[in-house]
Amino acid sequence: MKLARKFLADPAASLVMMGSRGGVVGRLAARKLPPAAVGGTERATAVRAPNPSPMTLEGTNTWILAEPGARRAVVVDPGPNDGLHLRKVLGMVRERGMEVGQVLLTHGHHDHAAGARRFGRLAKAPVRALDPRHRHGGEGLTEGDVVEVDGLEIRVWGTPGHTDDSLSFWLPGDQAVLTGDTVLGYGTTVVSSLGDYLGSLDRLREHSAENGVGHILPGHGPVLKDPVKALDTYIDHRRTRLKQVQDAMDAGASTPREVVEIVYAAVDRSLWPAAEWSVQAQMEYLRGRS
Repeated sequence: MKLARKFLADPAASLVMMGSRGGVVGRLAARKLPPAAVGGTERATAVRAPNPSPMTLEGTNTWILAEPGARRAVVVDPGPNDGLHLRKVLGMVRERGMEVGQVLLTHGHHDHAAGARRFGRLAKAPVRALDPRHRHGGEGLTEGDVVEVDGLEIRVWGTPGHTDDSLSFWLPGDQAVLTGDTVLGYGTTVVSSLGDYLGSLDRLREHSAENGVGHILPGHGPVLKDPVKALDTYIDHRRTRLKQVQDAMDAGASTPREVVEIVYAAVDRSLWPAAEWSVQAQMEYLRGRS
């Protein structure tokens, strides 16, 4: 995973999203479509960061979570280090007569976490994350943790694959799950470990079916209101792409570039470098199974 991990360590490169509709970056949907409403639930309100691009869709979703009538809220993924956005999020919390009790991170990528330390200082709240490097005055987060703030219950699931430190947050009160970049509002995401990622998708799909999950609250793009269908689409896409990569390898392709030249032949060549990162992970997964 050396190439993929090097890519994921680069804050700028870590924003790259791989699209499922017509190839890389979801046919560059963020550039070609007007901004769509994010949506939310009774306990979850999205504030979109002003960082739109073909790589971040319409922007990063910062989530404000709170039990109705509560005194304190939880903020998930403050977003990039943009003072206007961070102050807007804090202002929205305070306009509702609340303060921020905790800040949680789904993962440490720049567009989700770069503003976390600054936001924590503004809000006088601890920042919690799986990766110790992204904690600021707060405890860690790990699989099985339960975060409770003024009646709000958040259950922490480990969903690695997009990154090693990726987490999802289950809100039983709303039958909703915050997925960070593990599942997006549209398109699919770059992965660092395909085996872990497929396992995370299977787990999310199983839980959604068994517990009647009604909403996926993603890190980018709009809310998904049919989680089982969305996860089936993600899983099918990954399996289809794996078959294409395997076929290319069987035909003699031995490097990510050679596979991309076959599998992504119809895609704009300016996007091929991003495709290589995804193909690298897929080739390592396939070779590990042989």
